[in-house]
Amino acid sequence: MPLSYEDLLARARSGTEKDAKKSGALRLELPEPDVIWVGNKTIFRNYAEFPKLIRRDSTRVLMYLAKELATAASIDGERAIFIGRKDRDSFSQLLQRYVKDGVLCPVCGSPDTHLDRDKRMWFMVCEACGARSIAKVA
Repeated sequence: MPLSYEDLLARARSGTEKDAKKSGALRLELPEPDVIWVGNKTIFRNYAEFPKLIRRDSTRVLMYLAKELATAASIDGERAIFIGRKDRDSFSQLLQRYVKDGVLCPVCGSPDTHLDRDKRMWFMVCEACGARSIAKVA
């Protein structure tokens, strides 16, 4: 007996759900930022984990966070220090945005990318599909 349209559709959806679970975006899970406040400074204690995990230069990630938070920042060993009281959610949202704009491949969604500089432009090169696109965040 031939399968009905609904059965075929359910079968196709189950296959795509399995593929979506294997996709790169789900492979890259960022830990929760560990933030404490000392006086008027915000200390991001597990900062060093994030650039290693997303395979980006720690000073560039720090410059991005400082620019978006409109404050001065510095690296002190494994942690980053920001002037002013910043909450954990703002760090989490900014890091998620950085990953979306500057790490994940816009073609295939893989986190296996690296930055390549050609003259004055930064390009994001995907190691999975080979796509080369202009980096929104360098």
